[in-house]
Amino acid sequence: MPLKNPPAVAIDVPLADSAAPTKVRWKIFLMMLFLISINYIDRASLSVAMPLIAKEFDIGPATQGLLLSSFFWTYAFMQIPGGMLADRYGPRAVIAGATVGWGIFQAIAAACTGWVSLLVTRLGLGAAEAPIYPAGGKLNGIWMTQNERGRGATLLDGGAPLGAALGAILISGLIATFGSWRMSFVVAGVGTVIAGWFAWRYIRNHPREHDDVNEAEARYIEAAHAQDALAAPASASGRVLDFFRYRSTWGMFFGWMCFNALFYGLLTWMPNYLSKVHGFDIKQMGGAVFIMFFSGFVGEMIGGWIADKWKAAGASQAKVLRTLFGIASVIATVAIYSVAKIKDPVSVVVLLSVTLFFLRWCGLFWCIPSILGTKDRVGFLGGTMNLGGNCAGIGVPILVGVIVETTGSYDMAMMLFAAAGAGLFVCSTLLIDYSRKLPV
Repeated sequence: MPLKNPPAVAIDVPLADSAAPTKVRWKIFLMMLFLISINYIDRASLSVAMPLIAKEFDIGPATQGLLLSSFFWTYAFMQIPGGMLADRYGPRAVIAGATVGWGIFQAIAAACTGWVSLLVTRLGLGAAEAPIYPAGGKLNGIWMTQNERGRGATLLDGGAPLGAALGAILISGLIATFGSWRMSFVVAGVGTVIAGWFAWRYIRNHPREHDDVNEAEARYIEAAHAQDALAAPASASGRVLDFFRYRSTWGMFFGWMCFNALFYGLLTWMPNYLSKVHGFDIKQMGGAVFIMFFSGFVGEMIGGWIADKWKAAGASQAKVLRTLFGIASVIATVAIYSVAKIKDPVSVVVLLSVTLFFLRWCGLFWCIPSILGTKDRVGFLGGTMNLGGNCAGIGVPILVGVIVETTGSYDMAMMLFAAAGAGLFVCSTLLIDYSRKLPV
């Protein structure tokens, strides 16, 4: 029930809003960090279980590649519809529904008797997971103030490297415990459904709908949003397709595509690279991958903290984002380029960790939908942005495979990743206008 204004009181009784604001918004975004981590753990489950599945279903590398990429087909396709659902029905229902939905698809995959039925469950998993990021971006615009959205964005997106770091350990642990990839999928799916129930119980579409939000926190958020509303365009076209008339939209779309070209390239190919080129065994590879992606998680949290503290100190939004995106993309590009030139395995892991530490600063991209769009368009813009990112998720793993098979080396793949870093620099520092909302 929405909070009501406090009743009139005697002059010597403190008003309700004199209390310190509650911190419900931060608890909600810690929950989002948890949900996105589960998202990436469930995505990783098939990769971890693939040796067992391939043997049981008697499938070769080509079919395995088809299964591993199938998730992104529906995941990319459903980004914009998922964002529009969040705009129409609010992020709470979309986030909870998506979480329950992908948990169900994760669990029923255990009943598959062949690769075709497993592929169908992966398509369902991709479609169900698709709305979580656009809805989370909308939640950031609703619950966070201008000086908190950097941390909100990186808490939202930080689940990607954290889930990637933990996924292999947890899923392989479940397989070892139960002696079955099927039971590990069931446990992961049921756990995800339970998490979706908790999300429905705790997340709300607006601060005044939440029982734990006090008057001080509600007014604090509302005051910041009133100031934000002053930046809204005086007139808007009302047609979402008009967003594509603006350079900022395309900068956001292709910038996130370049970001994910590098991130998904590392996510899908670095374990194999470390094994084939540097001779890592399974234990060494698992430890290296954990270090790399956990470094990305730490970097993402630090990047969000720097952005918000710098804005709170008086720096403009445009200056903060351009500077942080510029530093992150340059260092990530130089580091990944250097990986191709270094032969020492320890140095390679250090460079890959540096790459991910700075690359994940660009989780701040999830501020951009609420910067460019009015509150009823944030979901659409978030879906558009993530569509670009997941087009890279579809194409880059396949392209890297072709490069490695054709050249017999990973060097050109590293140059592809470096080119993606350069593209991220151009899009994030030169193409996006962070100072105004688009009149749509």
